[in-house]
Amino acid sequence: EQERERERAREREMLSASRSNVAKTGHAALAAAVTSARRTMSSVVDFWSHVEEAPRDPILGVTEKFLADANPDKINLGVGAYRDDEGKPVVLDCVREAERRIMGSKFMEYLPMGGFKEFCDHSLRLAYGETNPLVSGNKIAAVQSLSGTGSCRLMADFMHKFKPGAKVYITVPTWSNHHNIWGDALVEKETFRYYKPETRGLDFEGMMADIAAADGGSFFLLHACAHNPTGVDPTADQWKEVSKLMKEKGHFPFFDMAYQGFASGDCVRDAQAIDIFLQDGHMVGCSQSYAKNMGLYGQRIGCFSLTCNSEEEKVAVESQMKRIARATYSNPPLHGALLVSTVLGDPELKALWYKEVKGMADRIIDMRSVLRDELERLSGDSWKHVTDQIGMFCFTGMTADHVAALQGKSIYMTSNGRISMAGVNTKNVKRLAQAMHEVTSA
Repeated sequence: EQERERERAREREMLSASRSNVAKTGHAALAAAVTSARRTMSSVVDFWSHVEEAPRDPILGVTEKFLADANPDKINLGVGAYRDDEGKPVVLDCVREAERRIMGSKFMEYLPMGGFKEFCDHSLRLAYGETNPLVSGNKIAAVQSLSGTGSCRLMADFMHKFKPGAKVYITVPTWSNHHNIWGDALVEKETFRYYKPETRGLDFEGMMADIAAADGGSFFLLHACAHNPTGVDPTADQWKEVSKLMKEKGHFPFFDMAYQGFASGDCVRDAQAIDIFLQDGHMVGCSQSYAKNMGLYGQRIGCFSLTCNSEEEKVAVESQMKRIARATYSNPPLHGALLVSTVLGDPELKALWYKEVKGMADRIIDMRSVLRDELERLSGDSWKHVTDQIGMFCFTGMTADHVAALQGKSIYMTSNGRISMAGVNTKNVKRLAQAMHEVTSA
């Protein structure tokens, strides 16, 4: 009996030791799991620690300073959006009527990858001409895009995929986002001379020399009208010379046309550069935007197009444009396309739009004349470049120090001296001229 009791005691001891070992092993496993989790958590926390803050957008900085200024007479000349003579944003009457007509009349289904075909058809006729044989012959590949920025990005990606190694030449200066777009698409960038600070006009000789020196078959990013930021455009005769030289070199012209109708008030005149190149037998590309000329800034509505040699080529090219769009944003938004199609597809609304876009252009042209007159009256010097330039922006020739001094007078613009003429009106133009005179003559 005693022997059996001793045996049971040994079994109890062994069971207790086993339980202790299991507990220790469990605690060790748990500790290992916690340590592993902590390491994993640490790696997640540190995963983006190397990412640096992106440089601030210069225009955003201008706007922030403007908004922080308590002066009721402050002037914002930085933002590239149209304002009326009261300094208020504008919705065109033709757009309001288009909104009324489409309200509640459409479903909210996805558009195809290439967008709303009716919109693309209207856009091609506007850019290339109502009677252009390329349009009627169905030889232009086109897709709806996310305004002008989206069009340019599609072109940059198309270049990277189908013309690898080709360079894009960009004007000096240009809209800063052009460099971001082609750079992020991994397209090699070069620049070519365009603006001449000494004359505050076109450096035509330098431009032609750089076009001639570029490798044959290069791509050139051209501003169809109202060059941003300078407001300096080649004349029709100068465009003809550029076209001839680029044809000899085998270059490809891609036109960024963000201001058709908004520059001169005449949609045909503002597209003359494209027409000149087409008459010379070029294949061309075009980025269209309806932000400025229809005031559809927030709708992000544009069109990307490439001319082709045949209907078969057009089908192939357009299919690849759609494929790039599919991978980028799948398909474009509906509302802006309906607005533009309604305006351009109705003769009365289209006529009203022509009138309204000319009214916006004329107001800016008038403000250029008044600003120039006031500056010349105050200084006795020539400010002819103010009226020689065209479109939304005026490249004043003022330095960063001048711009900083103007901020002390509650007048805000980008540091390169670019003025958004849409921010100038009959109520502030004299004050602006006086301030510009004071800082430039100090």
